Amino acid sequence: MTPIDIHSRADVKRIDLLVIAGLVAPGSRVLDVGCGDGELLALLQKERRVEGRGIELSQAGVNESLARGLSVIQGDADTDLVDYPDACFDYVILSDTIQAMVRPKQVLTEMLRIGRKAIVSFPNFGHWTVRASLGFKGRMPVTENLPYSWYDTPNIHFCTLRDFTGLCGEVGAKIETPIVLDAGGRRMTSAPWWFWNLLGQQAVFLLSR
Repeated sequence: MTPIDIHSRADVKRIDLLVIAGLVAPGSRVLDVGCGDGELLALLQKERRVEGRGIELSQAGVNESLARGLSVIQGDADTDLVDYPDACFDYVILSDTIQAMVRPKQVLTEMLRIGRKAIVSFPNFGHWTVRASLGFKGRMPVTENLPYSWYDTPNIHFCTLRDFTGLCGEVGAKIETPIVLDAGGRRMTSAPWWFWNLLGQQAVFLLSR
């Protein structure tokens, strides 16, 4: 599989999308859950020639995706993934969205049922800046990866790297490739989990049953 240089693509706004694209095999069948404006699906079709589908809650996101020529339907991942048959996709992807799910455990379980592999990216609420904001300021943090104030955030289930690996254990998910990015978008390597959990700002996990 040809890797994607994540530091030379100014046309892609989020580094985690490039990391995700690098994990997807060419020609795969992909479902992008909570696909937003379709940026990831468009990237996957261009770089990996995937057979892509998307599900998105907001009508605005669906409209933007359709304008890109993508196959996207409006739906709620918290309730609608049960309608998909077993193993109907090679990859089911949830990018920067699990923290906004009402039932993240159920969503992850369904992703692993309908896809041979699942890819999840999320901001790490265990990052030291988040801890410092809570510890020293006594306020909910507002950061680049968590840009909302507590009263208008769509995020309802914050989690740390350790929380997510614990959830993987609960649903029987095998962690095939854990990728943790620091504040500069660089991949962290050769470090214990507590170090990743402290200095990792964002994570991308490739999972399977």
